[in-house]
Amino acid sequence: MKGIVLAGTSSGSGKTVATLVLLKALMNAGVEPQPAKIGPDFIDPGHHHAVTGKASRTLDLWLEGEEGLARNYSRGEGEVCVVEGVMGTYDGEESSTAMVAESLDLPVALVVDGEAGMESVAATALGFSEYASYAGRDVEIAGIIAGRTRGGKHERGIVRALPPELEYFGRIPPRAELEIPERHLGLHMADQFPVSDSVLTEAGEFLEVEKLLNTASEPDLTYSEEEGKERGDGRTVAMAYDQAFNFVYPRTRERLTATELVTFSPLEGDDVPEADSVYLPGGYPELFPEELEVSSTMDQLADLAEAGLPIFGECGGMMAMSQDLTTTDGETYGMAGILPAEVEMVDGLQGLGYVEVKARDENPNFPSDASYRGHEFHYSRTRVNSGAEFVFDNVKGRGIDGEHDGLRRYNAVGTYGHFHPESGLFDDFMHCASQEKHPLS
Repeated sequence: MKGIVLAGTSSGSGKTVATLVLLKALMNAGVEPQPAKIGPDFIDPGHHHAVTGKASRTLDLWLEGEEGLARNYSRGEGEVCVVEGVMGTYDGEESSTAMVAESLDLPVALVVDGEAGMESVAATALGFSEYASYAGRDVEIAGIIAGRTRGGKHERGIVRALPPELEYFGRIPPRAELEIPERHLGLHMADQFPVSDSVLTEAGEFLEVEKLLNTASEPDLTYSEEEGKERGDGRTVAMAYDQAFNFVYPRTRERLTATELVTFSPLEGDDVPEADSVYLPGGYPELFPEELEVSSTMDQLADLAEAGLPIFGECGGMMAMSQDLTTTDGETYGMAGILPAEVEMVDGLQGLGYVEVKARDENPNFPSDASYRGHEFHYSRTRVNSGAEFVFDNVKGRGIDGEHDGLRRYNAVGTYGHFHPESGLFDDFMHCASQEKHPLS
């Protein structure tokens, strides 16, 4: 499958909007696109899915390694993969847009905000192109997409100023309907602020779709078969999934489905399905504290945890497993009470970036000394009370208390980290959980 990367000059430069417009333009041209996102983001892929109806592949060198990166790219299906970058093209020591483009040998279309510039847009693009050589990156900046750019004199000024080695792939018009508002974990989710098909279609008329297709190239991927524990062993995983819990990588869903996956909604007060373990993904429980406080699902989860059912929660999932959650307005709400901890939402960012954790000795939930890579992004802090223990030491990242992550009580574990299946964490947790029968087995 051919591919092209849409990179940016910085965060907020218009990569997501340009990606959505291109995806829609390709579909309107009868071309089947496969969306993908560089980095550990959950929100932008939701917008990709809203436009295409297809899961957006996660591409991240830190989370997946080079072989895992190639494997996850190869899982895509379509005629061309449109890969949205992360932050600015060269930003990120562990997995920048440039690093991923280089690893997959994909050309880059640079999205440059042209709202207040003309010749300076070309100068910016040329600088980004020449910086690749200076930084020792084998990356091809093939051309630009001019974001928030008007037609006529504005567009002509940009095109005239571009050096011949940089293609002009068209523009994204400056329309308010194309702007996606932000909140504390990034952009709004696609179901809460969708960009209409008609607006995307109209904007796509200003892109050079054929030129972008001709620029895309097919990478020569080299990777081994995926390693991991036994799959499809008859065990069942129950996963929470609703507006409060929805930060799930496509590969995570695929991996759990390969065993047997059932879903339920704590917001709706669903009964926890019969299963051998429970997964509570991250999301926005802080937006629904009143509903979660009165949800019978939370009471069931507490009873099942006390009875020994393996439960794994990530970030928002861990917050729901705590004793209570205090919002930024100072109101406190009761949560499941599985973990002896109290979570407080604050205005300042408490944890951001890639993490690596190492399993502690005599750990019943993970093999001793096993290490897992993930990322954290949260505006909450957690106070741990007595009666719990940690299963992970931090190698990189803040975790729960700066030194540890993986708060454990009973057979339940909650972390601030989000983990991709390529890390092996899900396989190891399910493998350990399958060693003995549990209440819902």
